[in-house]
Amino acid sequence: MSNELSEATYQRVCAVSELSDDQPLGLEIGGEPVVIVRTGDEYFALRDVCSHAEVALSDGEIDSDCSIECWLHGSRFDLRTGEPLELPATEPVQTYPVKVEGDDVLVALASPQ
Repeated sequence: MSNELSEATYQRVCAVSELSDDQPLGLEIGGEPVVIVRTGDEYFALRDVCSHAEVALSDGEIDSDCSIECWLHGSRFDLRTGEPLELPATEPVQTYPVKVEGDDVLVALASPQ
């Protein structure tokens, strides 16, 4: 699975003020479920579906090691890479580039490979 984009087309998904630190925000962008996370001054976007149980990661918790934990079986994923950090998940989740312009959080979606 590649996180590379041939042409990054960013779209506004929310305001910075809508994000609480370490509180995932699940939303749909063009039919794609996405979870947005702010940890301090860093912003992350991942596909909002656990690769193990296909439940919303946005219902999980953010851990201090820059990961999100799935609420159902405890799988954890690195917010930066989408790689699984803890079983039972063995497959990564798609990540998306994020940038902030003023009070706008923008995400560029790529089709999962």
